[in-house]
Amino acid sequence: MSYPIKLPIGSPAPLGSVHHPTPTTWELEMHHGVDNRLNHEFIDKVLLKALDLVEKDWRSSTTEVGAPGALIIVGKKSQQKFFSNGLDYEGTINDFGFFPSFRVCGAPVYMNHILFLNIMFLVPIIAAINGHCFAGAFVLALTCDYRVMTSGRAWCCMNEVEFGAPMPSSMAAVLNYKLPTSKIVRDATLDAHRFTPQELHGLGVVDVLAEGGTDGVLREAHKLAEAKAGRAKTGVYGLMRTDMMKVVVNAAKLDERRIMPADAATLARARL
Repeated sequence: MSYPIKLPIGSPAPLGSVHHPTPTTWELEMHHGVDNRLNHEFIDKVLLKALDLVEKDWRSSTTEVGAPGALIIVGKKSQQKFFSNGLDYEGTINDFGFFPSFRVCGAPVYMNHILFLNIMFLVPIIAAINGHCFAGAFVLALTCDYRVMTSGRAWCCMNEVEFGAPMPSSMAAVLNYKLPTSKIVRDATLDAHRFTPQELHGLGVVDVLAEGGTDGVLREAHKLAEAKAGRAKTGVYGLMRTDMMKVVVNAAKLDERRIMPADAATLARARL
Protein backbone atom coordinates (compact mmCIF):
# COMPACT_ATOMS: atom_id res chain seq x y z
CA MET A 1 0.00 0.00 0.00
CA SER A 2 1.07 3.57 -0.61
CA TYR A 3 0.78 5.82 2.45
CA PRO A 4 -0.73 8.11 3.54
CA ILE A 5 -4.13 6.80 2.50
CA LYS A 6 -6.81 9.50 2.45
CA LEU A 7 -10.33 8.47 3.46
CA PRO A 8 -12.97 8.24 2.10
CA ILE A 9 -10.95 6.91 -0.80
CA GLY A 10 -11.30 9.17 -3.82
CA SER A 11 -12.98 11.98 -1.89
CA PRO A 12 -11.88 15.55 -2.74
CA ALA A 13 -12.33 16.42 0.96
CA PRO A 14 -10.82 13.59 3.08
CA LEU A 15 -12.14 13.08 6.62
CA GLY A 16 -9.26 10.93 7.82
CA SER A 17 -5.82 9.63 6.89
CA VAL A 18 -3.97 6.37 7.57
CA HIS A 19 -0.18 6.59 7.96
CA HIS A 20 2.42 3.85 8.39
CA PRO A 21 5.33 5.67 10.05
CA THR A 22 7.29 2.58 11.16
CA PRO A 23 7.28 -1.07 10.08
CA THR A 24 5.20 -2.05 13.13
CA THR A 25 2.93 0.97 13.71
CA TRP A 26 -0.01 2.50 11.88
CA GLU A 27 -1.64 5.81 12.65
CA LEU A 28 -5.21 6.93 11.96
CA GLU A 29 -5.61 10.69 11.99
CA MET A 30 -9.20 11.92 12.25
CA HIS A 31 -9.78 15.29 10.58
CA HIS A 32 -13.55 15.45 10.15
CA GLY A 33 -14.40 19.13 10.38
CA VAL A 34 -13.57 21.07 13.51
CA ASP A 35 -14.29 18.39 16.11
CA ASN A 36 -14.50 14.92 14.49
CA ARG A 37 -18.20 14.30 15.06
CA LEU A 38 -19.11 10.63 14.64
CA ASN A 39 -21.73 10.12 11.93
CA HIS A 40 -22.55 7.48 9.30
CA GLU A 41 -20.08 8.56 6.64
CA PHE A 42 -17.23 9.08 9.10
CA ILE A 43 -17.69 5.74 10.86
CA ASP A 44 -18.39 3.72 7.71
CA LYS A 45 -15.94 5.24 5.25
CA VAL A 46 -13.15 6.37 7.57
CA LEU A 47 -12.99 4.50 10.89
CA LEU A 48 -14.20 1.10 9.67
CA LYS A 49 -12.28 1.40 6.41
CA ALA A 50 -9.09 2.33 8.27
CA LEU A 51 -9.32 -0.76 10.50
CA ASP A 52 -9.84 -2.90 7.41
CA LEU A 53 -6.80 -1.41 5.64
CA VAL A 54 -4.55 -1.79 8.68
CA GLU A 55 -5.63 -5.40 9.22
CA LYS A 56 -4.95 -6.29 5.59
CA ASP A 57 -1.52 -4.67 5.72
CA TRP A 58 -0.69 -6.32 9.05
CA ARG A 59 -1.77 -9.75 7.78
CA SER A 60 0.43 -9.35 4.72
CA SER A 61 3.44 -9.23 7.05
CA THR A 62 2.55 -12.25 9.20
CA THR A 63 4.64 -15.40 8.97
CA GLU A 64 2.06 -17.81 10.38
CA VAL A 65 -0.60 -16.37 12.66
CA GLY A 66 0.80 -13.05 13.82
CA ALA A 67 3.36 -10.27 13.57
CA PRO A 68 4.28 -7.20 15.63
CA GLY A 69 1.89 -4.32 15.15
CA ALA A 70 0.03 -1.48 16.86
CA LEU A 71 -2.46 1.19 15.81
CA ILE A 72 -2.67 4.77 17.07
CA ILE A 73 -5.88 6.82 16.72
CA VAL A 74 -5.42 10.58 17.05
CA GLY A 75 -7.49 13.72 16.53
CA LYS A 76 -6.55 16.28 13.90
CA LYS A 77 -2.82 16.90 14.27
CA SER A 78 -2.87 20.60 13.39
CA GLN A 79 -4.91 21.55 16.48
CA GLN A 80 -4.83 21.03 20.23
CA LYS A 81 -8.55 21.25 21.06
CA PHE A 82 -10.44 18.07 20.06
CA PHE A 83 -9.88 14.36 19.87
CA SER A 84 -13.59 14.03 19.05
CA ASN A 85 -16.73 15.74 20.25
CA GLY A 86 -18.76 12.52 20.11
CA LEU A 87 -21.78 11.55 18.06
CA ASP A 88 -23.44 13.82 15.56
CA TYR A 89 -26.54 13.62 17.74
CA GLU A 90 -28.84 15.70 15.56
CA GLY A 91 -27.87 13.62 12.56
CA THR A 92 -28.43 10.24 14.24
CA ILE A 93 -31.39 10.80 16.59
CA ASN A 94 -33.96 9.77 13.97
CA ASP A 95 -31.92 6.91 12.53
CA PHE A 96 -33.16 3.65 14.00
CA GLY A 97 -30.24 1.73 12.49
CA PHE A 98 -27.41 3.74 14.02
CA PHE A 99 -26.80 1.63 17.13
CA PRO A 100 -28.04 -1.93 16.48
CA SER A 101 -25.18 -4.35 16.02
CA PHE A 102 -26.57 -6.22 13.02
CA ARG A 103 -28.19 -5.13 9.79
CA VAL A 104 -31.74 -3.92 10.21
CA CYS A 105 -33.96 -4.17 7.11
CA GLY A 106 -30.85 -4.01 4.92
CA ALA A 107 -29.54 -0.82 6.55
CA PRO A 108 -25.81 -0.81 7.37
CA VAL A 109 -24.65 -0.86 10.99
CA TYR A 110 -22.62 1.93 12.50
CA MET A 111 -21.75 2.78 16.11
CA ASN A 112 -21.82 -0.73 17.54
CA HIS A 113 -19.85 -1.99 14.56
CA ILE A 114 -16.89 0.28 15.29
CA LEU A 115 -17.04 -0.70 18.98
CA PHE A 116 -17.07 -4.39 17.97
CA LEU A 117 -14.11 -4.03 15.62
CA ASN A 118 -12.05 -2.08 18.14
CA ILE A 119 -12.67 -4.81 20.72
CA MET A 120 -11.88 -7.60 18.26
CA PHE A 121 -8.97 -5.89 16.49
CA LEU A 122 -5.84 -8.00 16.14
CA VAL A 123 -3.20 -5.56 17.40
CA PRO A 124 -2.94 -3.18 20.37
CA ILE A 125 -4.75 0.14 19.88
CA ILE A 126 -3.61 3.37 21.51
CA ALA A 127 -5.95 6.37 21.72
CA ALA A 128 -3.87 9.54 21.43
CA ILE A 129 -6.30 11.95 23.08
CA ASN A 130 -5.05 15.35 22.00
CA GLY A 131 -8.05 17.37 23.16
CA HIS A 132 -11.63 17.14 24.40
CA CYS A 133 -13.13 13.66 24.18
CA PHE A 134 -16.88 13.62 24.74
CA ALA A 135 -19.68 11.04 24.87
CA GLY A 136 -19.41 8.44 22.09
CA ALA A 137 -15.80 9.44 21.47
CA PHE A 138 -14.94 8.78 25.12
CA VAL A 139 -16.50 5.33 24.80
CA LEU A 140 -14.53 4.73 21.60
CA ALA A 141 -11.31 5.74 23.36
CA LEU A 142 -12.17 3.40 26.25
CA THR A 143 -12.43 0.44 23.86
CA CYS A 144 -8.79 1.06 22.94
CA ASP A 145 -6.17 -0.79 24.97
CA TYR A 146 -4.19 2.25 26.11
CA ARG A 147 -4.81 5.97 26.34
CA VAL A 148 -2.25 8.76 26.08
CA MET A 149 -3.72 12.18 26.84
CA THR A 150 -2.56 15.76 26.72
CA SER A 151 -1.79 17.21 30.15
CA GLY A 152 -3.24 20.52 29.00
CA ARG A 153 -6.81 21.79 28.86
CA ALA A 154 -8.98 18.86 27.81
CA TRP A 155 -11.93 16.98 29.26
CA CYS A 156 -13.40 13.53 28.91
CA CYS A 157 -17.12 13.55 29.58
CA MET A 158 -20.37 11.61 29.11
CA ASN A 159 -22.81 14.50 28.79
CA GLU A 160 -25.92 12.67 27.52
CA VAL A 161 -27.91 13.46 30.68
CA GLU A 162 -27.48 17.18 29.94
CA PHE A 163 -29.18 17.04 26.54
CA GLY A 164 -31.60 14.16 27.13
CA ALA A 165 -30.08 11.28 25.18
CA PRO A 166 -30.68 7.76 26.51
CA MET A 167 -27.47 5.74 26.70
CA PRO A 168 -27.32 2.60 24.54
CA SER A 169 -26.53 -0.69 26.27
CA SER A 170 -23.23 -1.00 24.43
CA MET A 171 -21.91 2.31 25.75
CA ALA A 172 -23.10 1.59 29.27
CA ALA A 173 -21.33 -1.79 29.17
CA VAL A 174 -18.05 -0.21 28.06
CA LEU A 175 -18.22 2.33 30.89
CA ASN A 176 -19.04 -0.31 33.48
CA TYR A 177 -16.17 -2.48 32.26
CA LYS A 178 -13.49 0.17 31.81
CA LEU A 179 -14.13 2.64 34.65
CA PRO A 180 -12.71 1.53 37.99
CA THR A 181 -15.66 1.87 40.41
CA SER A 182 -19.44 2.26 40.42
CA LYS A 183 -18.96 5.75 41.89
CA ILE A 184 -16.84 6.79 38.91
CA VAL A 185 -19.47 5.32 36.55
CA ARG A 186 -22.16 7.31 38.37
CA ASP A 187 -20.07 10.50 38.25
CA ALA A 188 -19.45 10.00 34.53
CA THR A 189 -23.01 9.20 33.49
CA LEU A 190 -25.57 10.64 35.92
CA ASP A 191 -23.52 13.69 36.91
CA ALA A 192 -21.87 14.26 33.51
CA HIS A 193 -18.62 14.98 35.33
CA ARG A 194 -15.91 16.52 33.17
CA PHE A 195 -12.80 14.53 33.98
CA THR A 196 -9.49 16.31 33.64
CA PRO A 197 -6.45 14.50 32.28
CA GLN A 198 -4.94 14.47 35.75
CA GLU A 199 -8.08 12.88 37.26
CA LEU A 200 -8.15 10.16 34.62
CA HIS A 201 -4.46 9.43 35.03
CA GLY A 202 -4.93 9.15 38.79
CA LEU A 203 -7.78 6.68 38.24
CA GLY A 204 -5.68 4.58 35.86
CA VAL A 205 -8.03 5.29 32.95
CA VAL A 206 -5.32 7.25 31.12
CA ASP A 207 -1.97 5.49 30.99
CA VAL A 208 0.31 8.39 30.05
CA LEU A 209 0.01 12.17 30.34
CA ALA A 210 1.93 14.10 27.70
CA GLU A 211 3.13 17.68 27.61
CA GLY A 212 3.66 19.61 24.41
CA GLY A 213 0.21 19.49 22.84
CA THR A 214 -0.58 17.15 19.96
CA ASP A 215 3.08 16.61 19.09
CA GLY A 216 3.84 15.52 22.64
CA VAL A 217 0.81 13.21 22.75
CA LEU A 218 1.90 11.54 19.51
CA ARG A 219 5.48 11.12 20.70
CA GLU A 220 4.32 9.31 23.83
CA ALA A 221 1.73 7.31 21.88
CA HIS A 222 4.40 6.08 19.45
CA LYS A 223 6.69 5.09 22.33
CA LEU A 224 3.87 3.05 23.81
CA ALA A 225 2.90 1.57 20.43
CA GLU A 226 6.46 0.39 19.76
CA ALA A 227 6.66 -1.10 23.27
CA LYS A 228 3.39 -3.03 22.85
CA ALA A 229 3.56 -4.00 19.17
CA GLY A 230 5.25 -7.33 19.94
CA ARG A 231 2.17 -8.50 21.82
CA ALA A 232 0.44 -9.15 18.49
CA LYS A 233 3.06 -11.70 17.33
CA THR A 234 1.19 -14.80 18.51
CA GLY A 235 -2.11 -13.85 16.88
CA VAL A 236 -4.20 -14.12 20.05
CA TYR A 237 -4.30 -10.47 21.13
CA GLY A 238 -7.71 -9.69 19.64
CA LEU A 239 -9.15 -13.03 20.73
CA MET A 240 -8.11 -12.43 24.33
CA ARG A 241 -9.47 -8.88 24.34
CA THR A 242 -12.78 -10.12 22.94
CA ASP A 243 -13.04 -12.81 25.62
CA MET A 244 -12.28 -10.33 28.39
CA MET A 245 -14.86 -7.86 27.07
CA LYS A 246 -17.55 -10.44 26.28
CA VAL A 247 -20.00 -8.57 28.50
CA VAL A 248 -19.66 -5.55 26.20
CA VAL A 249 -20.06 -7.63 23.03
CA ASN A 250 -23.18 -9.30 24.41
CA ALA A 251 -24.68 -5.98 25.54
CA ALA A 252 -24.15 -4.50 22.09
CA LYS A 253 -25.87 -7.48 20.47
CA LEU A 254 -28.92 -6.78 22.62
CA ASP A 255 -29.03 -3.07 21.83
CA GLU A 256 -32.29 -1.65 20.64
CA ARG A 257 -33.46 1.87 19.98
CA ARG A 258 -34.20 3.42 23.35
CA ILE A 259 -37.38 5.40 23.91
CA MET A 260 -36.75 9.13 23.92
CA PRO A 261 -37.66 11.26 26.98
CA ALA A 262 -40.50 13.12 25.23
CA ASP A 263 -42.08 9.84 24.13
CA ALA A 264 -41.69 8.35 27.61
CA ALA A 265 -43.41 11.41 29.10
CA THR A 266 -46.30 11.11 26.64
CA LEU A 267 -46.77 7.43 27.52
CA ALA A 268 -46.64 8.19 31.25
CA ARG A 269 -49.27 10.92 30.96
CA ALA A 270 -51.48 8.57 28.96
CA ARG A 271 -51.51 6.15 31.91
CA LEU A 272 -52.54 8.80 34.46
